[in-house]
Amino acid sequence: MSELPTLPVTFRPGHTRAILLSAGVVIFVVITAVALLLENVGPGSRLSFILTGALSFWVLARLARVKVIADASGVTVVNIAGRRHLAWAEILRVNLRPGDPWVFLDLSDGTSLPALGIQPGIAKQRAIADAHTLRALAEAHSDPSALPHQPRS
Repeated sequence: MSELPTLPVTFRPGHTRAILLSAGVVIFVVITAVALLLENVGPGSRLSFILTGALSFWVLARLARVKVIADASGVTVVNIAGRRHLAWAEILRVNLRPGDPWVFLDLSDGTSLPALGIQPGIAKQRAIADAHTLRALAEAHSDPSALPHQPRS
């Protein structure tokens, strides 16, 4: 890669996101329509149908929120259940091996963090390019002296 993108840059699975959000809207609309069209159904049952549709949409929206944001201070990984900010120096390696469902970040504390914002599911070539870009950014911004001091055991 010859030129790095201007920061900040956001990586997210665009096709997957569009499909999940579209499916969530369709599911909510269909379940709500069924609830309103059913005869001999009380208001409590209608409400439970609508809440089920809303819950389905919420779950799909959570799945669609995944992303990786690279900025001057580091990388923020937004996964389904949480968000974590990493300084550039904390990222030792960006991995996307054949068969991996998403990128994994090898961290300086010895752990690995999945970054669901780059996943080769529907757009494999895009995910590979994004992984290469994130790897190049991490290599360009890594400074081991910037790591927080960890006492030796």
